[in-house]
Amino acid sequence: MIKYALDCENKHKFESWFQSAEAFDKLVRSGLLCCSVCGVNKVSKAIMTPNIGIKNNSKSNLPKTNNELPLSTPSTKTEKAIKQFRKHIEKNSENVGPNFASEARKMHIGDVPERSIYGESTIKEAKELIDDGISVVPLPFIPSKKTN
Repeated sequence: MIKYALDCENKHKFESWFQSAEAFDKLVRSGLLCCSVCGVNKVSKAIMTPNIGIKNNSKSNLPKTNNELPLSTPSTKTEKAIKQFRKHIEKNSENVGPNFASEARKMHIGDVPERSIYGESTIKEAKELIDDGISVVPLPFIPSKKTN
C-alpha cells in the first residue's frame, strides 16, 4: 500500500491510499480517480513530506498537531456552504437519479404532481429541457451516494 497527497484541478488537497503506484496510475488513466471534495476526475500527485518511521521505544521530537481535519470536514466557507446546500437539497427533494429529464418533463406537462426533484441528466437532455421552457439548474456537488 502507498499513500499519496493529491490535488485536483480546483486546488482541493487530500490524501488517499493505493494498492501500488501502478494502481494509482491506472485509476488516473481510466478517469476513475475523483476529488473527494468536488468530484472532478482531474487529479494529480502533490508534493509530499517524507514520512520517516521511528522506533517504537523512542520519543518523537516533532510537535503533535491537531490541525489535520478529516476529508468529510469542509475546509473553506464555500465548501461549508455547499455541504449545507447539499444537505438541504437531499432532505427536501427526491433523488430521481438518471430519470431526472423524464420526471421534469412529466411534471411540466402535468402527468405527475410537481415536487422538488434532483438527479442526473446528460447535457443534451438538459438543453432540451431548457429549450422546452423547463427550468433546470446544475448543482454544485455530487450526490452523497456517489461520494466515497
